[in-house]
Amino acid sequence: MTTAPAPALATPLPRTYGRIIATCEALDARLVPAHPEGRPDGAALARDEDALDAWIEAEAARIRNRHGHEPRLDVAASRTLHTYLWSVGLLIAGPWYLERRVPRLAPHEVALDLDPAADVFEIAPGTDFACLPDDPAAAAPGARVVAHEEALRAELRSAVADHVRPLLTAVAPRVRRRSRALWGMASDDLVSAIWHVGRVLGRERHAAEEATRVLPSPVPPFPGGAAFRDLPGTRDRAHLTRTRLGCCMYYTLAAAEACVTCPRTCDTERLRRLEDED
Repeated sequence: MTTAPAPALATPLPRTYGRIIATCEALDARLVPAHPEGRPDGAALARDEDALDAWIEAEAARIRNRHGHEPRLDVAASRTLHTYLWSVGLLIAGPWYLERRVPRLAPHEVALDLDPAADVFEIAPGTDFACLPDDPAAAAPGARVVAHEEALRAELRSAVADHVRPLLTAVAPRVRRRSRALWGMASDDLVSAIWHVGRVLGRERHAAEEATRVLPSPVPPFPGGAAFRDLPGTRDRAHLTRTRLGCCMYYTLAAAEACVTCPRTCDTERLRRLEDED
């Protein structure tokens, strides 16, 4: 009597991506089996100047529509780069935080809708991911098992860095920033992504602790650590905050609404806004 072969395990990544997209409503992304013909992806932005310019112009159009003025090229480039880095951070670090899986999200797997009214990321999932030995998906196609949590954190840093490196190189002349400032943005958006997932789940301090383990200090190519700190409040409560290494240029669009973690936002203003949210 012969034994039927065990059915092959399917990759868990579509479900894993689907979970982080469903968890984080601010992440404007959807899963697709394949990208529509002609739609630029992350790899095209890095190799094709026309695609890069179209991507930046789509952001400039959004700024004109939402804020009623013409942005500088470097502002539009910085804003759309920030959105990309933060979204990719969620798509890679979110599964790590939720399931201890690090997808090797490739630039060509991320397509961009250049409709100024849309700004949607379309993900055509691959199969490669890193996980821990006790993960039920450790035998699935594309799985690479690493020994322990610190090795998985190293995989997370590497997956994000490998994804964004070509784009940072390509976009540098448009944003008019050097390598350290660009990698500072990548550091900020990786930390912010983990922090955001924690806040959504009501586990903000846990997420801050996890982000600090990922970037406890500068870890090349990331030039800074998570650097969370407590801001004492007026109601016997400490508010968690950090100061970004760089600036996403939002203050140029709405000066009174600069990001609460912006280097330009003083602690007095941070505290006022944080306590207004309570």
